[in-house]
Amino acid sequence: MEHRSLPVPDGLVGQRVDAALATMLGFSRSFAAEVVQHGGVTLDGRVLSKSDRLHADGWLEVTWEEKSGPEIVPVEIPELGIVYDDDDVVVIDKPAGVAAHPSLGWEGPTVLGALAGAGYRIATSGPPERQGIVHRLDVGTSGLMAVAKSERAYSALKWAFKRREVDKIYHAVVQGHPDPLAGTIDGPIGRHPGSEWKFAVTREGKPSITHYRTLEAFPYASLLEVELETGRTHQIRVHMSAQRHPCVGDSMYGADPTLSKRLGLERQWLHAMRLGFAHPRTGEPMEFHSRYPADLMRALEVLRG
Repeated sequence: MEHRSLPVPDGLVGQRVDAALATMLGFSRSFAAEVVQHGGVTLDGRVLSKSDRLHADGWLEVTWEEKSGPEIVPVEIPELGIVYDDDDVVVIDKPAGVAAHPSLGWEGPTVLGALAGAGYRIATSGPPERQGIVHRLDVGTSGLMAVAKSERAYSALKWAFKRREVDKIYHAVVQGHPDPLAGTIDGPIGRHPGSEWKFAVTREGKPSITHYRTLEAFPYASLLEVELETGRTHQIRVHMSAQRHPCVGDSMYGADPTLSKRLGLERQWLHAMRLGFAHPRTGEPMEFHSRYPADLMRALEVLRG
């Protein structure tokens, strides 16, 4: 068991205890919430719940049990396509149902596990369970994703994503018809105040910018081309839901289950179509394209009637 005893820092007065723990002790928000849920945090002798807020001049006692980090488990995923491969980078076409990397609470297949199972050697930079990962796709989102194989590529690609020098184009089918038909959504994204697993447009969130344009309109939905200027978790899903046009099939962010069922969708209609970046070693411009997977294509055909 680990234990810390410390005063409430002035800069964290008024913060929720789970967010404060993450800042003070370097926990993930989910692990901080788990520690609080198990009665591991007291403030002046009173056991806290995760939504409690810290007050000035208080004394915290935190007790927790260290967890071993998630491990990369080699696995075969025949549906995972290799679009490009050299000594520095591998670009894959990720199927839905596959996470980018291992994480606590996820027991399914991962991109890193699939690459390990296929004999790929990935860069060792980054946290142990995320080595080589320079960007991610949600489990339920399919499409193009780059993974660094060399340390040089890891540094260069992370920097390129940070400087917004990577072109990331998605196609999404959303409910209804956005008005205007093309535009920009500029709304900061942060943790959802009522859920550990969701995100939302919040005043305290990180700057997030999404550009979209309508490619095709149907009676109940629209096919959009979406370009991400930033890369926040669930960004497209959160921004479209905030506009009251959630991705079709996205039950987490308010999609109509009746429409999802009619289209045969068990995940959000969202696909990473195009990925472009400068090669991390040569600087040569590279661009990769993907096609819709079968489940998204079938749903689109139903919408087209």
